[in-house]
Amino acid sequence: MLTSKLPVRIYYEDTDAGGVVYYANYLKFFERGRTEFLREFDIQQDTLLEKNIAFMVKKVDMDCIKSARFNQLLSVETEVTSHRKASLMFQQKVFDENRELLCQAETLIACVNLQKMKPTAIPTEIIEVITRAR
Repeated sequence: MLTSKLPVRIYYEDTDAGGVVYYANYLKFFERGRTEFLREFDIQQDTLLEKNIAFMVKKVDMDCIKSARFNQLLSVETEVTSHRKASLMFQQKVFDENRELLCQAETLIACVNLQKMKPTAIPTEIIEVITRAR
């Protein structure tokens, strides 16, 4: 299974008045994790954009388990758990320095033709990278 790890430092801007990470910011961390996952396996989104192809979030199921706080160093772990012709399912988890699970999400990503704004098949080279790792 392909897995990518992204370190994320919690800055003041990521927190609420009490120094706790605001829940919506986990979605940003997950987005960065998916982007770095693709980059790590040499899937360049800017190249896809030139072909009028983009990945868009269709559905997110997120579970906030424990709060992260200002200045913590977290790890966002990302993996593709399944794929279909025009979608990828990502499982993502955020851990603290002690490997305690803070937040997790399952995110369904659709591959979309930007000109038509409709689903399109995921490029073959991306499917090959994903299936090679299984």
